[in-house]
Amino acid sequence: MLRSLLPVLCVLVVLPSVTNADEKSAAYLLNPGDVLSVSVWREDTLKSEVQVLPDGSITFPLVGRVKVAGLDSTAVEKDIAQKLEKFLPDPIVSVVITNPKGNLVYVQGKVLKPGPLQLAGPTDVLQILSQAGGLDKFADKKGIKILRDNKVLPVHYSDLIDGSDMSTNHKLQVGDTLVVP
Repeated sequence: MLRSLLPVLCVLVVLPSVTNADEKSAAYLLNPGDVLSVSVWREDTLKSEVQVLPDGSITFPLVGRVKVAGLDSTAVEKDIAQKLEKFLPDPIVSVVITNPKGNLVYVQGKVLKPGPLQLAGPTDVLQILSQAGGLDKFADKKGIKILRDNKVLPVHYSDLIDGSDMSTNHKLQVGDTLVVP
């Protein structure tokens, strides 16, 4: 009888969770030009340093050609391990990105140091212009743009410099070309 008189209190606690989509968006995706170290645990003959070819693939012993561009290193490990199962029981594959050389954007036109620049992390327009040495004295500040996958993104340099509107300080993506006429 005493139990029926005691109030029962239930508390539902909802903890934030990380979804696979969040994890994948944070992972580095491989690009042509990246250098990888691929090895199989306890198989010294199955260790190789490879560069991702322009077609987005690598070649690995016993497996042959593997398409890796656009995948993260974990997905490549799983793919190679699956293909090695024909030859080895339960292979444990490790893929380490030793040089993300394919993580490039291009700056052309009237900057002090035009050419390809490697992204070391999330990089915006002002940061990449700084890496390129800044604008040349003859640069057309009103004509700066980003070329991305057949799209043109305008950059309003004067607004960025005076801080009045930062909306065109776009984050650059691999393969973008920043044009400074």
